[in-house]
Amino acid sequence: MRAGARAVLLRWLLAAGLACAAGGGAALEVGDTVRLPDVQTLDGRTLRAAALAGKPLVVEYWASWCPFCAMQNPRLQKLYERTRGTPLQVLAISIDKDPREAADYMKKRGYTFPATMDSAALQAVFGKRKGLPELYVIDARGRVVQKEVGEMLEDDVAALERYAKP
Repeated sequence: MRAGARAVLLRWLLAAGLACAAGGGAALEVGDTVRLPDVQTLDGRTLRAAALAGKPLVVEYWASWCPFCAMQNPRLQKLYERTRGTPLQVLAISIDKDPREAADYMKKRGYTFPATMDSAALQAVFGKRKGLPELYVIDARGRVVQKEVGEMLEDDVAALERYAKP
């Protein structure tokens, strides 16, 4: 490679790296520690981070237009229903552009698990997504103990119930 072409390539790579860095941090990985912000749910309630602290939490990124999310969300609803009254919490984060679309999607399908819209505060915590759906399990100490990118099968989602046990 010629010296001039190499310099152009290096400048381009540097600029691309800086642009990526400006767009949010690296995605959370297993072993990372999480500190969640307060969020407003699609039904207008405020879900305080303090209410989730000290409890295991399943977080799923999704979108109303995502076919794999459409397969996984009924499984998440079943998990939510089976683990009510246990320490395990569920929070779904929609990346839809219009909150009404996300809320209508939830209502039409009868989903009752808490859901919120993605935000700068949540992006600062979770970083860049690698796909949809993207699911994190955060333990009671705030540590990511499981991460799944892509649709999970019914048995795999059901197995998340193990985090409901103290």
